[in-house]
Amino acid sequence: MTATAAPDILIVDDDHEIRSLLSRYLEEQGFRVSTASDLRGCNDALNRRHPDLLVLDVMLPDGSGLDLCRDLRNRRPRVPVILLTALKEDIDRILGLEIGADDYLGKPFNPRELAARIRAVLRRTTEDLSIEPEQRRFQFGDMMLDPQLRRVTRSNGEVVSLTGAEFDLLKAFLERAGRLLSRDQLLDLTQGRDRDPADRSIDVLMSRLRRKLSETTDEPIFRTVRNGGYQLVVPVTAIKGDS
Repeated sequence: MTATAAPDILIVDDDHEIRSLLSRYLEEQGFRVSTASDLRGCNDALNRRHPDLLVLDVMLPDGSGLDLCRDLRNRRPRVPVILLTALKEDIDRILGLEIGADDYLGKPFNPRELAARIRAVLRRTTEDLSIEPEQRRFQFGDMMLDPQLRRVTRSNGEVVSLTGAEFDLLKAFLERAGRLLSRDQLLDLTQGRDRDPADRSIDVLMSRLRRKLSETTDEPIFRTVRNGGYQLVVPVTAIKGDS
């Protein structure tokens, strides 16, 4: 997606009315929209085009949207995914976050909220592509986070594979090194929305991030503060440009 092109959104849902409603509304909001009713149609669409974001229903007639989300993380790791789940499918929401979804929205929902979620996710995934070369990189432990490349590497050159949501969460900590950040603050910083009392997305993302960064009890990277939130506890050095 370029700075001037309308974002290209692919909606995958087996409900014709939902597809029609969302298509009309999102097009009125300035998005380009294509739709599919099942996994087969989604894969056909992905073979023909490169959408900027995928809105994906979990329950589809020919399989699970969760399986497609997992597959996309291997095929198209830079395509963000917003999952649509039934209101009580908490387990699907958690699984979706664990396999790399960037956000989720429970049905029924207001199309205006979906549009806001889409903009927030696209903003997070594209803002680092337009920054100036002097953007800071962050050295922490034996790792380096580069916002411009949206990449985390170890000192031996190994790339740490993070989803978009995991990367944004880590970046939020590095930009506020040493500060205790509540779950509400983290959700606002990374997803631009308020937290529902039952929302476990930050805890799920923290668990995945700790595992991928190889955190151990002897060498902690984060500290969990009961009823308080999370705190980055390793030293952080901000490096400008190529220095």
